[in-house]
Amino acid sequence: MIVRMWEAKAEPYGFADLITWVCDTALPEFEHDPMHVASEVFSSTDHRLVVISKWRNNPRDLPEPPMRLVARPPHSWDFTEVDR
Repeated sequence: MIVRMWEAKAEPYGFADLITWVCDTALPEFEHDPMHVASEVFSSTDHRLVVISKWRNNPRDLPEPPMRLVARPPHSWDFTEVDR
């Protein structure tokens, strides 16, 4: 399994709209993908939004959010579980 963490810092005035965009526009694109397992969305008090998505293989990128909503371009990282 591959876990992708996507993080965006929203403009303070665009935080609610960024959450809406992620939940209503970006994530529904993944729901039909057979490689997608699940996604979770987290927010912070400093206007950051994090999406954790789990994939069987070949994680997909979230589409680019409307640039008026973000303070800088989003970043993403892929993780795999560590056997211990």
